[in-house]
Parts: sequence; C-alpha cells; structure tokens
Amino acid sequence: MEALFITHKYPPSIGGMEKQSYELISGVSKSYKVHTLIYDNNTSKLNFFLSLSSRVKKILKENPGISVIHLNDGLMALFGLFLRKITRVPILVTLHGLDIVFPSKIFQSTVEKHFKKYDGLIAVSRATAEECLKRGFDREKIFVVRNGVDTDLSEIHKKNNYRSILEKKLQISLEGKKILVSVGRSVIRKGFSWFLNKVMPKLDKDVIYIIIGPPQRHIKKIFLFLSLLPERIALQISLVFGLGMDEIYIKKALKKPELKNRAFYLGKQPFEEMVQILKHSDLFIMPNIKVKGDAEGFGLVALEAAICGLPVVASAIEGITCAVIDGGNGFLVPPQNPDSWVSKIHSLLSDMKALKKFGEAAKHYTITNYKWERMVEGYISIFKKFQHRQPLSAKKVWNMEKRDYPEFSESFNWNKFVRKNA
Repeated sequence: MEALFITHKYPPSIGGMEKQSYELISGVSKSYKVHTLIYDNNTSKLNFFLSLSSRVKKILKENPGISVIHLNDGLMALFGLFLRKITRVPILVTLHGLDIVFPSKIFQSTVEKHFKKYDGLIAVSRATAEECLKRGFDREKIFVVRNGVDTDLSEIHKKNNYRSILEKKLQISLEGKKILVSVGRSVIRKGFSWFLNKVMPKLDKDVIYIIIGPPQRHIKKIFLFLSLLPERIALQISLVFGLGMDEIYIKKALKKPELKNRAFYLGKQPFEEMVQILKHSDLFIMPNIKVKGDAEGFGLVALEAAICGLPVVASAIEGITCAVIDGGNGFLVPPQNPDSWVSKIHSLLSDMKALKKFGEAAKHYTITNYKWERMVEGYISIFKKFQHRQPLSAKKVWNMEKRDYPEFSESFNWNKFVRKNA
C-alpha cells in the first residue's frame, strides 16, 4: 500500500493536531510506502494551499501506486475539494471538532454539500462523529479513531529538587500546598477564567492553581478590534485564528484579592519545565465550558497529564469524554457546575495517599489504551479497506470500536443514537 498525506499541521509548529499528524505519518511509514505534501513554514500558508493542485498532480503522476490520500483536517479538506476532479484515488479526511461545528452558514453549507463527497471521514472522537451525523453524513463513511499520547513521558524522572525551583518561579512557599494545574491555549472554551472565578474562591486556602500556555500576542489590541465588530463576526475570527481571548479575563481574575498568591498564569514553558510541573502537581484540571460554534475535539493534554501520573478532573463535554474515562484515567464532572467541581476536588484532595495511588493506575490505563501505535493501527485498518475500495459498514466500524475500547459500549449506544437521529 502507498499513501499520500497532505497536511498543513506539522512540526516544528506546536499543537495537538501537529503532533497527531506527525505520529500518524511516521507510524504508517514504518510499514508502508508514504508520500507527503507538508506545509513547512518557509512560505505563506496561502501559497501552500494555492499550489496544491499542481503539486498533487505531479506526485500522483510520478507515483501511480498511491492507493489512498489522507487530508489532516477540515480546512485541508476545503482546499482539497479539487482532488475529486483529478483522481479516483480514495480520499479520507480527519475531523477534529471545530472543523465541523464552525459557526458560519457558508462554511456549514460547504461542509454539508462537499464533505459528503469524500470517501471517508475519520473523527477523533464520538462527539465529532455525532456532529457529522447531525449534518446528514452517510453513516457508512464515518469512522472513529481516537488520538494517542507519548508514552515516553512516563519515563521522564521527577526531579526531587524541582519544587524549590517552582517556589522561586511562583515567588511563594509551597509547603503544605496542594497544586492544581491546567495546560493549553487561553481560548474561551478551555474555561480557565471560569474556573478562576467560579471554583477557586470556594476551595481551601492551601490549594493553588497554575495555568500553563502560550500568551496571545497583542491581546489588548486584538480585543479592542474585535469589540468593534458584530459579535458573530468577532467569534468567527477568534475561532479561525485560535485567538486566546480568555487571557483578558484570566488576568482580570488574577487581580482579585481572594486569588492573590493562589492562582498563577505562567505562560508558555519549556517542555521539560512543563513536565516537571505536571509531575509535582496533585490534580490536572480541564474545566472546559460550552461555546457556540467551538468544540474540544479530543483532549490530548489530559492524556499527557495522566501519563505523568497526574489524576485528571475534566468537564464531561464533547471529545473530552473520549480522552478521559471516568474512573479509568480521571474523573468527569458536569461542565459549568461550580458545586460539583468543588465537591470532587475537595473529595480527591482529602485523601492524598489514595489520590497518588489512582494517579499511578491512571498512568498505566492511559499507556495501555492510548499508545500512538493503536491510533496508527486504526488508520491502517481503514486505509486497507479503501485501498481495495471496500468501505466498512457503519455497524462494523462501531463494533470495531466497541471491541477495541470496551468503555465505548458502556457510554455510547450506537443503535439508540441512530434511531434518535435518523
């Protein structure tokens, strides 16, 4: 089998989609011949998209053995619509969440009209697959393959002296403190400012909260500019460019007297530093909230935290429920319910010995169920079916998911969902 991968999300750019794309391509290349067309950051992304047609034609002409083409996300799928006109090679698209729910009538009409023409749509979570079904996509073309995580994180040693280093970074004493930590871009759906305002004031004074994530450049100017636009347009712009608009509200919350020396926004940290902070924390917090037109496709950071032996508390929302399995590698809490969050965190922190034991169990659970190799195997099994132009039926695909991941059958009733949305 030969496959052509076309992606604009790839290292050295940093992010969950970039990591997923890298692991998929490198994983498949270990067993099959792989061709790539990758945006390399050396030219403008617009030029990359505009030159796709001629470059793809050349690759296909020089490599007639290519039997499947993969596009890494919805934006790539939009610019790849021409492929249906120049080749009969099966084309598969991975959808991550926002690329199916983006709140634009023009985008939605394009999705519903043109994305249906692709041979297969691979969703990174059940939640994303459900959004496809709501839009009338053919159930036989929808596949679910969960993302993976770097299991090597578990082999990074916890530095015994790092707590003192963290004290200097935060400029407080950590003696007797219990540390909560979140990692991610400060987009609204992450819920960081919500957690600061609604949950932190109700937690014990010995609990501190650390947020790690890249700061948004020129955030005040961007905020001012967007405030002059209609709300709908401003939302679309912030979603398209992944603007960290929550940073404004995070910094505002940090000025509250009740959060002084209890909450910290560290911005982007070197990878080694981030891992050590995770390993020296007590709980990983993923307090996502519902935002119209946006969605959490999966929740890779939760898996990275679990691999570090850190128990996860996350909102039971969207694709997060495919990454965080309640009682397996973390705990799910109703989104935007402060009392439930306070109760769960207080309960977990009340028995630190049991919490540490659960963290070790969560690590092993995540390593077993979320290795990148499992994701690659899932993609290869789908590629093979399309290689011979024999698409799996929807029933077989979802039964495959239930067999590979037993928790699916417990939390998702496929037949009931189909009857309800048919």
